[in-house]
Amino acid sequence: MKPKYTAKFIFILWSITAIVACDSSHSRNKMESTEVALSEESSPTFLAWVTADKTRSDDSFAKEFRSYNENGIDAILINTYADPNVLARLVPIAKKANLEVHAWMFTINRPGDAIAEQHPEWYAVSRDGKSCFDEPPYVDYYKWLCPSREGAKAHILSLVEGLAKVEGITSVHLDYIRYSDIFLPISLLPKYNLVQNEELARYDFCYCDVCTSEFEKLHHKNPVDFTHPGIDMEWKNFRLNKVKSIVDDAYVIAHKYDKKLTAAVFPYPEMADHMVRQRWDKWDVDAVFPMIYNQFYDEEIDWIGYATKQGITDLHPKKTKLFAGIYLPSMSATDLEEAIHLAMQNGAAGISFFDGPAFTSEQISIIKSFKKLPKK
Repeated sequence: MKPKYTAKFIFILWSITAIVACDSSHSRNKMESTEVALSEESSPTFLAWVTADKTRSDDSFAKEFRSYNENGIDAILINTYADPNVLARLVPIAKKANLEVHAWMFTINRPGDAIAEQHPEWYAVSRDGKSCFDEPPYVDYYKWLCPSREGAKAHILSLVEGLAKVEGITSVHLDYIRYSDIFLPISLLPKYNLVQNEELARYDFCYCDVCTSEFEKLHHKNPVDFTHPGIDMEWKNFRLNKVKSIVDDAYVIAHKYDKKLTAAVFPYPEMADHMVRQRWDKWDVDAVFPMIYNQFYDEEIDWIGYATKQGITDLHPKKTKLFAGIYLPSMSATDLEEAIHLAMQNGAAGISFFDGPAFTSEQISIIKSFKKLPKK
C-alpha cells in the first residue's frame, strides 16, 4: 500500500490526506497521518479525475499518465466503471509514472449497471411516482438506486469490495454518493427550463414502498401524506442517514483491505444537505473532495476559498482531510492560480482537477509553477 518512492515524488501517506516530501519507505500498515503546515508557500498535492476507456492500449495510457506526472500531478482518480480487472491493469502503468491511484466509482447513481438493471425494484422512486429505472430525472444517465433497498445496498458494497481488493490503490473513491438533485446548480436551470424555488415532486426521492414503510414504522407518519415534505426534518434526516449508512459500511470494507475511503461531494455540508441529501461532515471517510465548481453556481473565484473554509470548519474536529475540487473548463490560467491559492490558504490539503484531459497549456504552466515553490 505504501511503496517506496524517490525523494522527488510527493505522495500522500496513509491516505491522500497528508502532504509530505517522502525520503523513506513507510510501513504498509501505518494508520497515522503526518500533519504538515499548509500555506500558499507550501507545494500542494495535485490530483486529477480521469476516465478509462478499456479499449485503449497500455502504451496510450502510459503516455497520458507520464504527461500528468511531468506536469505536476501527483495522483489520479480513475473511473473504470467499477471494473476491478481494468483497474488492476492500469495500476502498474500509473505507478510506473509515479502516480498514486484512487479507484473512482459511481456509487448510488449506477448508469449502465447490468446487474442492477435485472432488479427494477432497486431504483429510486420520485414523489410523483416515477422510477429512475425507466423515467430518470434530468438526464438519461441518472439511474439512481434506492439506498433503503437491501439488495441495492449489498450490490453497491460488493463493487466497493471488488475495487478495494486491487493491489496498489490508495483509496476507493465514491462519487454520486447521494440522492438525485432536489435542486440543480443555478447555472444549469436554464438548460432544463426549470424554476426550482421549492422541492418539486419530480425531483424529490425516494418514495418507494420500502422507504415510506420503514419511515412510518419509525416515526408513525407516512411521507406520501405530507403536504410539505420539504420541511419535515425527520424525513430529511432519514434519507441523510441512508446515504451515511452506505458510506460507513464502505469505510469498513475499504479498511479491511488496508485501503482508504474517499469521496467526491458537493461544495460544503449545508449546501450538500440542501441540494442532494448529503451531509458529508458526518461520514466515516478518510478524505473528501468537494466539487467547488464556482461556474455552476454563478459564483466568483473567491467563493472557492469560502466553500473550502466552510468545509474545513464543518469537519472539525474530525481527522478527515479536504481536497478542493476545481473545474478546469472555462477557467483562465489567472483564475486557476487564484483558485489554488484560495483553497490552500483556507485549509485544503490539496487540489483535484476535473478532469485530466481538460488541461490547457496555460493551466499546466500554473500547475507546474506551484511545484517550484519551496516546502516548509
